[in-house]
Amino acid sequence: MVKNGLTIRKDGVVTRCRDYLCGELILPDGVTGIGSYAFEDCTSLTSIIIPSSVTRIGDGAFSKCNSLSSVAIPDGVTSIGSSAFKDCTSLTSIIIPSSVTRIGDDAFSKCNSLSSVAIPDGVRSIGSSAFKDCASLTSIIIPDSVTRIGGYAFAYCGALTSATIPDRVTRIEGRTFYGCSSLTSVTIGMWVTSIGDYAFA
Repeated sequence: MVKNGLTIRKDGVVTRCRDYLCGELILPDGVTGIGSYAFEDCTSLTSIIIPSSVTRIGDGAFSKCNSLSSVAIPDGVTSIGSSAFKDCTSLTSIIIPSSVTRIGDDAFSKCNSLSSVAIPDGVRSIGSSAFKDCASLTSIIIPDSVTRIGGYAFAYCGALTSATIPDRVTRIEGRTFYGCSSLTSVTIGMWVTSIGDYAFA
């Protein structure tokens, strides 16, 4: 089904947007998910309002939307897919709701205008390279619910000054904070038993 230029499956998942619709976009109520690469390369998309009916943001959903500056992720979304916001170079801040339990690999990588991120308690996994190359990111609070932080998760975050690894994490993967040249303070949780190669190089 095509509605207002959006291709929407019978199950309510948006699978594609026609680029001429981009700008400020409000998704209709009843949409249940944003499919993989649905808005990829919508370079004129500046903001999007996602309805509370959405529970999933698919892989690459907004990748390369380099004019996107504002996103409100609603309560009810449980998963942010791999590369969901990769290369969204104008994105300055994002609030992740407490319903999210998984942030996929490369989810926000190369969002080099992103200066603040609120990761809620309830997130269990931060994927590999999730915030890699977020050059403006100055601080990150990782909640106690997190049990896994993937390799390169915060690599090349050159403005990051401090980080706290929660107690439930047992391993700091290789290159997790690689290239974080401003990092002056790290608190490592009590259950960490191994630190991978070049984790803080």
